Amino acid sequence: MNGAGMQLVDVAIGYPGRRRSPALVLAENLGATARPGRLTTLLGPNGSGKSTLLRTICGLQPPLSGRVMIDGVDGTEITPAQLAKSVAVVLTERVDAGFLSVREIVSLGRTPHLGVSARMTAADYAVVDWALEVTGTTALADRLGGELSDGQRQRVMTARALAQQPRLLVLDEPTSFLDVPSRVELLDLLSRLAREQDLAVLVSTHELELALRLADDVWLLPGPAGPEQPGSLIVGAPGQVASEIGAAFDRGRLRFDPQTLQFTVADHGGTDRIG
Repeated sequence: MNGAGMQLVDVAIGYPGRRRSPALVLAENLGATARPGRLTTLLGPNGSGKSTLLRTICGLQPPLSGRVMIDGVDGTEITPAQLAKSVAVVLTERVDAGFLSVREIVSLGRTPHLGVSARMTAADYAVVDWALEVTGTTALADRLGGELSDGQRQRVMTARALAQQPRLLVLDEPTSFLDVPSRVELLDLLSRLAREQDLAVLVSTHELELALRLADDVWLLPGPAGPEQPGSLIVGAPGQVASEIGAAFDRGRLRFDPQTLQFTVADHGGTDRIG
């Protein structure tokens, strides 16, 4: 993916007002770039607007203001068919695969590229084989989607997204239902795919330590600064953003240590590390 990647230009996110109700602005003045060949992680507490931001980037809902640029083109000027070839998304909702095999699920990623006949060619099948291979799911190709573990399912959905051959891959909390080893494996896979496939990969996650250790760039969405005070976006390298995380996540005696990248519980006699 050679190009500008995805760029936010003075974007405001939220929900438009209805009748006499004003718009609900979750965050505004957002400016950031998800670059090709790099893994970008989006961090923030619940309710800060992470999912809304990702949905806005993917064209599932419009920005309240500003522009989302895909390879230098305003997202509002891209047709849904063109957008499906450029951006692939894996959302938090679990997909009911029914009786589809893993290969059939991954093949759905080729839909934006099929002609009017909607028939796959040898080239399409080759892309599906490639997506299965790079995600380590080839051995699962003949398994039914309903038979997969959570970790396997996330890899398969990532393979389906890769089969679209996008320039931007967006995943909303892909580690939510995974055990610790599977979380590490998935984020490491996404980091590797970004580098090897020259993809811009944007992932929202609550795995702060993993995100800060594996990401190339970090976006931190702390949430609203107060009533009627929309949040903003803090952008930088992991080491730069780590020092800002405490302000967003510290609660009561819970403290984030930017040196160890772990939470601690402060007590009168010292601190206890979590994790």
